Amino acid sequence: MTRVDFYILGDGPSGDPDTVACRLAAKAWGLGHAIFVHALDDAHARALDDRLWIWQQGSFVPHALAGAAPALPADVPAPVLIGSGDEPPADHWDLLINLQHGVPAFFSRYQRVAELVARSEDARQRGRERYQFYRDRGYELHTHHL
Repeated sequence: MTRVDFYILGDGPSGDPDTVACRLAAKAWGLGHAIFVHALDDAHARALDDRLWIWQQGSFVPHALAGAAPALPADVPAPVLIGSGDEPPADHWDLLINLQHGVPAFFSRYQRVAELVARSEDARQRGRERYQFYRDRGYELHTHHL
């Protein structure tokens, strides 16, 4: 069954969902996982793509936009895929980093889901709704305060 981790964001750099998403993607990639970052929309996905190129000086997180022409050979999928619409390909079902406001219909195909909850009251309310959704369906939930 899918494990769901809620990251309750604080102030400063730890309070920016995009920064935390990059940090989680980099860590999961370092552990050998395939990651799908579910952005708010196409513009947000492109912004995350740009951010991962400059994520940390001296390091690189191989990534691609979902549906974009592959930068790697077809038989070498990017370990971090960023998209906002359709379901990701089957080779990216280790970790879902959800930046959307709702629960993606395909979340249960993942081993783990990272739900990022920003500091604003609106974001907290949407986070509570997602938490209740998962809890009511019996998913293993964990909360981390950053």
